Amino acid sequence: IKVEFSMKFTSRDLSLKRTLSKKQSGVFGVKINVVTKRERSKVPYIVRQCIEEVEKRGIDEVGIYRISGVATDIQALKLAFDTNTKDILMMLSDMDINAIAGTLKLYFRELPEPLLTDRLYPAFMEGIALSDPAAKENCMMHLLRSLPDPNLMTFLTLLEHLKRVAEKEPVNKMSLHNLTTVFGPTLLRPSESESAKGQHITCASDIWSHDVMAQVQVLLYYLQHPPISFAELKRNTLYFSTDV
Repeated sequence: IKVEFSMKFTSRDLSLKRTLSKKQSGVFGVKINVVTKRERSKVPYIVRQCIEEVEKRGIDEVGIYRISGVATDIQALKLAFDTNTKDILMMLSDMDINAIAGTLKLYFRELPEPLLTDRLYPAFMEGIALSDPAAKENCMMHLLRSLPDPNLMTFLTLLEHLKRVAEKEPVNKMSLHNLTTVFGPTLLRPSESESAKGQHITCASDIWSHDVMAQVQVLLYYLQHPPISFAELKRNTLYFSTDV
C-alpha cells in the first residue's frame, strides 16, 4: 500500500485575513450590523445558539474552544446557519460540541471586520499599554462605548460566556488566559493598512508577536473586569473623558 499526502503552509496573517463579503444573505462573512438588523436582534442568532449549546453540554469539556472540531462538521453547521435551515436546532443538539465551539470561532474569524473594529484597534493598543489604572479604566470603558451597538452587545455577551467557561477551569482546564489566547487575535486584529504602516519599522514576525500579546491582554482586561452592563456604559457616557 502506497500512501501519499501533501502539506501547504499558510502564514497566520493570511489565514486570518478578512475580506469584504459580496453576499446579501447568510451570516458568515457578513457585517454584524447587517445580520442583527435582518434578524431584528441585538446579538446574532448564531452567537446566541452556539453559546447556549456550549453552556448546556460543553462547559465541562476538557479543552473546550482549544480543541478543534471536525472540519466537515463545522462546514455543515456553517451552511445550516447561512441557509437558515429549519433543522439547525436539531443539528446543534446532535453535533459534537467541539464542532459547535469551532463554528462560533469561525463566525468571528470570518467577520469582514474584527468585532472590536478596525477603526478602534490603534486606540485599544494604546489603552492597554497605559500604566495608570484610572487612566486605563477611563480609556478602556470609553472604547467600549465607542463600539457600534451590535458589536458591543455581542462582545458583552461573549465576555459573560467566557467568564462562565473559565469558572469551570478545574474541570475543563480552560483558564482565562487560555481563552484569551484563543479569542484575542480573532476579536481584535489590525487592519491591513495598520499592519502595512509598521512593516518598515521592524520585521513582520516581531509586529505579529507584539500585536498578539496586546490583543490577548485587551481581552483579558475585560474578562477580569467586574461585570460590564450595556445600559450602564451608555448611561455613563457623559461622565467619562473622550480622550484616548
